Amino acid sequence: MDLPEKARVVIIGGGVVGCSVAYHLTKLGWTDVVLLERKQLTSGTTWHAAGLIAQLRATANMTKLAKYSQELYGDLEAETGVATGFKRCGSITVALTEARREEIYRQAAMARAFGVEVEEISPAEVKAKYEHLNVDDVVAGVYLPLDGQGDPANIAQALAKGARQRGGIVKERVKATGVSREGRRITGVDWEAADGSSGHIACEHVVNCGGMWGREVGKMLGTNVPLQACEHFYIVTEAIQGLTQLPVLRVPDECAYYKEDAGKMLLGAFEPVAKPWGPIPQDFEFDQLPEDFDHFEPILEAAVERMPMLAEAGIHTFFNGPESFTPDDAYHLGQCPEMDNVWVAAGFNSVGIQSAGGAGSALASWMDTSEKPFDLGDVDISRMQPFQGNKHYLMARSVETLGLLYADHYPYRQKATARGVRRTPFHGQLLQHGAVMGELAGWERANWFAKDGQDPAYEYSWDRQNFFDNVRDEHMAVRENVGMYDMSSFGKLRVEGPDACAFLNYVAGGQYDVPAGKIVYTQFLNDRGGIEADVTVTRLSETAYLVVTPAATRLQDQAWLQRHVGDHRVVITDVTAGEGVLAVMGPKARDLLQKVSPADFSNEVNPFGTAQEIEIGMGLARVHRVTYVGELGWEVYVSSDMAGHVFEVLHEAGQDMGLKLCGMHMMDTCRIEKGFRHFGHDITCEDHVLEAGLGFAVKTDKPDFIGRDAVLRKKEAGLDARLVQFRLTDPEPLLYHNEPIVRDGEIVGYLSSGAYGHALGGAIGMGYVPCKGQSAADVLGSSYEIDVAGTRVAAEASLKPMYDPRSERVKV
Repeated sequence: MDLPEKARVVIIGGGVVGCSVAYHLTKLGWTDVVLLERKQLTSGTTWHAAGLIAQLRATANMTKLAKYSQELYGDLEAETGVATGFKRCGSITVALTEARREEIYRQAAMARAFGVEVEEISPAEVKAKYEHLNVDDVVAGVYLPLDGQGDPANIAQALAKGARQRGGIVKERVKATGVSREGRRITGVDWEAADGSSGHIACEHVVNCGGMWGREVGKMLGTNVPLQACEHFYIVTEAIQGLTQLPVLRVPDECAYYKEDAGKMLLGAFEPVAKPWGPIPQDFEFDQLPEDFDHFEPILEAAVERMPMLAEAGIHTFFNGPESFTPDDAYHLGQCPEMDNVWVAAGFNSVGIQSAGGAGSALASWMDTSEKPFDLGDVDISRMQPFQGNKHYLMARSVETLGLLYADHYPYRQKATARGVRRTPFHGQLLQHGAVMGELAGWERANWFAKDGQDPAYEYSWDRQNFFDNVRDEHMAVRENVGMYDMSSFGKLRVEGPDACAFLNYVAGGQYDVPAGKIVYTQFLNDRGGIEADVTVTRLSETAYLVVTPAATRLQDQAWLQRHVGDHRVVITDVTAGEGVLAVMGPKARDLLQKVSPADFSNEVNPFGTAQEIEIGMGLARVHRVTYVGELGWEVYVSSDMAGHVFEVLHEAGQDMGLKLCGMHMMDTCRIEKGFRHFGHDITCEDHVLEAGLGFAVKTDKPDFIGRDAVLRKKEAGLDARLVQFRLTDPEPLLYHNEPIVRDGEIVGYLSSGAYGHALGGAIGMGYVPCKGQSAADVLGSSYEIDVAGTRVAAEASLKPMYDPRSERVKV
């Protein structure tokens, strides 16, 4: 087998995604690129994919990647001479319920904000575009004229040919069997070929594009890639006389999609209860799984009603093939947190063809520059927690994830399967008091509290959900009296060593040469001034700090710190599970704490932004005087062994004060009123810290830290955008995120986050507004509306927090 002994990168896996990564790396000038495919290109999942190519995804950046894919496939045939079968036939999604109409209309509004051509169409217009469809119970439709379909295998072959044309090596029937490694780096890949030859390729990078084998390839590379193969069904009819090209059709309320293909109809399903599959046979190649017509029959019965011509058409093919699914229905992309030169692009949840072009382009750019080309938080592999690679967990969760692709995507919808893995020390006590749990990064977190006699469960809707009044009461308790909520799930990273102060001063924007007990709110910046993390840093001693991160980004933030240690003498340890944290917030927070502790909570002893060790009840704790809800308050850190006791002490002492237990939804509604940024929504790696309004947290008088030059350049050049807070003047509509921002009649952006402001009396949103060459007065001098599912609603705009703009309440 003619393979080099050395390469810049080895890509493992020759499906459409691996071929895309090879294509885009060679396009960037990487010539020593080697792709190894264990069998033949496309022989795992790609060959039997349905080939639907849609532009609109759940977020702006995922839409950007999907749009790039369809543009690439449109040009690929001319470049490589390989016919891709790509055609822009358009797509239609229909709603059979009012809830689904709200969803697809919100998606259509979002599409316009993302620059995707889209139109809402009536049932009659659906019928005109799709004459074979029964539209008797269709209530609405959305049409995207530039969506399309293609031949998945040929798209992959075209990408592989494009890579070869630029010097890349694509080898079939060569299996990666092992690796050599030094510390956090892979130094080479062992291979064996079908002809019996074997060898080793020294390399600088490895990319896991293993598809449904991605989890096992990940283990070989020392990384965690949680995904599970599931059975995916479709049928293809016999040829139907007179059938011509039609738009791709999705009927999510019936779990079905339709595609005309060479005069035949393809009907596929994302059934509500999926069938996990495995283990995968070693010799799997272009294989099908056993038919299960009973499982597919309910979908087919509904489809015959929806498209009566199917009743007359014979079934030519009943197909069942495996596809890989991740725990949250978002694919895995990026630099693996456990290693410094291992990358992944896998687990595409049945959207691999429409995602592969953009994903390959984004990953290649990231590898080439060592920086994400834009925010990829939705799919960044570092969002996955170590436990999520557990096989039993993956099997349980994947029963649900395939069906969620076409389920109603209600706001706040929680996963129902594979729950209860991570519990805070207060979990049982919170349940006793009516907590309704949500899940984030595996953590069970109290999202809201049911009242006596109320079913402690979500009832989903696009309107005010059944917890709306509960959250309002919790919100107002924190605003007017005192509330307590569990923050134990937030990440806690201990940074310790003789160089801890110097290290943090290099890796983050704040000033950490502060007295022990001082808390610094700060960001980790990249070289462009974008925000990689939003954290608080508490100095515990001369050599030790505690970095508190959002629960979902703890691993990502730890990896960022680890990768920048260099020669600094520090140790970074995840201590999240070691302490429970109760936030005591509200105007009466000081009164409650003084009832249970002899410590002094006055401004003189414990001013805002400081921590102190205290006695509490019969135990010990540490209190941090900070807030994410915009009120006087403390976060009480207590070792896990004493956590139950401290909860009892605080809860009992609060009974005659009206203490209210609160959940995460309250935290979100309060923080958005106060204009506090939500990492991953309002602030990401592509949002400049100055444009996010967080310049106060960056100390440019320090001599050297990551992002310093970018901050100084932006100060000199001026802002291109500003993060603005909005309040709808009509108190009825609700905001979630991604709703278009309309400035003086023109769409200029979209909301990065949204929630209801119970104290401000209306829905609140935050989003970036372009302002190049404009003053703050210019920005605020415009008239604003927010597009809510196609209806424009007037909004007030502010650059300062609408609630307590001078932060007087937190410092009393």
